[in-house]
Amino acid sequence: MYKKVDVEIGGRTLTIETGRIAKQAGGAVMVTYGETVVLVTATAAKEARPDADFLPLTVEYQERFYAVGRIPGSFFRREIGRPTEKETLTCRFIDRPLRPLFAEGYQNETQVIGTVLSADKFNDPDLLAMIGASCALGISDIPFLGPIAGVRVGLIDGEYILNPTHEQQEVSRLDLIVAGTRNAVVMVEGGVDSLSEEEVLGGIFFGHEKLQPILEIQEEMRIAVGKAKMVVTPKPVNEALQSKVNELASQEMRSVISTVDKMERGEKNKELQHKVIDALQESYPDSVNEIKSLYKDLNKRMMRERIVRDNARIDGRAMDQIRPIECEVSTLPMVHGSALFTRGETQAIVTVTLGSGDDEQRVESLSGMASNPFMLHYNFPPYCVGEVRFMRGPSRRDIGHGALATRAIKAVLPNRDDFQYTIRIVSEVTESNGSSSMATVCGGSMALMDAGVPIKKPVAGVAMGLIKEDDKVIILSDILGDEDHLGDMDFKVTGTDEGITALQMDIKIDGVSRDIMKRALDQAKAGRLHVLGKMTEGISIHRPELPKHAPKIFSLQINPDKIRDLIGPGGKMIKALSADYNVKIDVEDSGKVSIFAPDGDAAEAVVDKIKSITEEAEIGRIYLGTVVKIVDFGAFVQIMPGTDGLVHISELDEGRVENVSDVVKEGEQIRVKVLNIDQRGKIRLSRKAALAE
Repeated sequence: MYKKVDVEIGGRTLTIETGRIAKQAGGAVMVTYGETVVLVTATAAKEARPDADFLPLTVEYQERFYAVGRIPGSFFRREIGRPTEKETLTCRFIDRPLRPLFAEGYQNETQVIGTVLSADKFNDPDLLAMIGASCALGISDIPFLGPIAGVRVGLIDGEYILNPTHEQQEVSRLDLIVAGTRNAVVMVEGGVDSLSEEEVLGGIFFGHEKLQPILEIQEEMRIAVGKAKMVVTPKPVNEALQSKVNELASQEMRSVISTVDKMERGEKNKELQHKVIDALQESYPDSVNEIKSLYKDLNKRMMRERIVRDNARIDGRAMDQIRPIECEVSTLPMVHGSALFTRGETQAIVTVTLGSGDDEQRVESLSGMASNPFMLHYNFPPYCVGEVRFMRGPSRRDIGHGALATRAIKAVLPNRDDFQYTIRIVSEVTESNGSSSMATVCGGSMALMDAGVPIKKPVAGVAMGLIKEDDKVIILSDILGDEDHLGDMDFKVTGTDEGITALQMDIKIDGVSRDIMKRALDQAKAGRLHVLGKMTEGISIHRPELPKHAPKIFSLQINPDKIRDLIGPGGKMIKALSADYNVKIDVEDSGKVSIFAPDGDAAEAVVDKIKSITEEAEIGRIYLGTVVKIVDFGAFVQIMPGTDGLVHISELDEGRVENVSDVVKEGEQIRVKVLNIDQRGKIRLSRKAALAE
């Protein structure tokens, strides 16, 4: 059955239609906004996975180059199999608000696929994919308890902007993606240009208010064409078995959950679980998985109760207390900048490498080919959590954590005109017990200062948690890994001492009010300022000079008309300079020349050479030139490469000159003075005037 609904959002019409395309999918919708069109499907397996102890949901997002009328630039001229970073990040922010909204006990393999079919230059397809995912799930037979909707929020000249265009995003101080249900914000993600907590909070709830009409049209669509939902009957709890698990484990569990050391706590937890299984396996031989599940439930419940009832965290800290911090810079001798940042049992070695324009990351996307002069790569090897597993490429989680840290630090980087280096930050997480992405931000900020990068302000980050039981709300600062798993909110906030630079929030429950979010942001600010204070003990401002082994960049401006002289026929001149001096030379159409050299001496030498090639004649200045041609009325003298002038016979000497060759010979070097340069660029020289000075 065909159905189409629409609503005006941000001055443009958002349209959702179904019943015409992909009719064999469980649910399929086409979402259109401007001239951007995204097809989203949702399909589930008919049977549940019997071994699943999690929701087997997969979200895919694909950008097709035909959507902008282009053929991919890859060798095979098709989209490569591995998702781009943009596609991966979009998958993550679609998945995160959807995942908590499936019916309890639902364990069927479920796949959501968003495909960009058309893309204009103004409207991002990523939000359309999120809206389409919710709507496709809503009209399918999959037991999804949505809908959700998402909007982008900008801030220009003090005014919040709904779904800003690409052009508006360039000047916006806020780039927030806000996802929510009718009654609650469920996800926030974005970059911020050092705004206050109140300004960010205003943007979040502005977005939540503006997404309500999108929820209404999804509900209209569901009522009109939605399928009957699968009936999911959660497996009943075996109360007798639950009672035995509680009886066997409760007493020792108190000791387990109060063990401060993560590895020791993990070992105790594993030993107690095995003890419970061994005690019950004979009586319940087919219920090992259920025993494990009941044990995990008990562990989580007792941890939460300890925090709510006893005001006692796992490691004994106060609710707003930050773990002990140790930090240092110049940890590694040969890298351009490095820092070791340790917070509790979370640690990262972070390095900075400086490169030239040739080292920029080239990214082909729907917007065209773009160059990225700043990269941050986050690595999370298995040893950092005491595990053994295959080491493949970066996971979706790694890419997501790196993107958050990128947004956090990008806000304080110097302007490209003031600092022309390409910057690569790499974070090697060497220990992890929560907040490793925030350790990356702190270590990255310190490593940049160690490398001499003139950042505007140091940046730090704190991960916040929330536990809500009835009317009691506990906000936790600098959460541990276990506190993340058992909590109701994961809220990462980064910033300087002046404001927020990035945030990422996932809320697992309804009922997180504006007041609770404000409390969390204010508590995060206090934690952030504490961390910044500790960081300044290691380094408080960028080093005045780049490291001696860092490459050097020199810049100079030449007349654009001289660019061809510098490049030479077929690039011969610039290639020779690059080879002779072991440098990279970049020439812009404006005449700006950037020299990237291994050391200062090489850079200065090539600058002098470029000046000699591109220098323009100056009236009144004396040059040592070479006679290149003799004619009856004078001599042509080359005063600079590619620049000749005429010494008239009357300007060769004081007395009368009968023959030019009596005074000068071809190939001879003589001193000449520039008398005049006419409008056509012809240069009049004088040997006589030079001799007189």
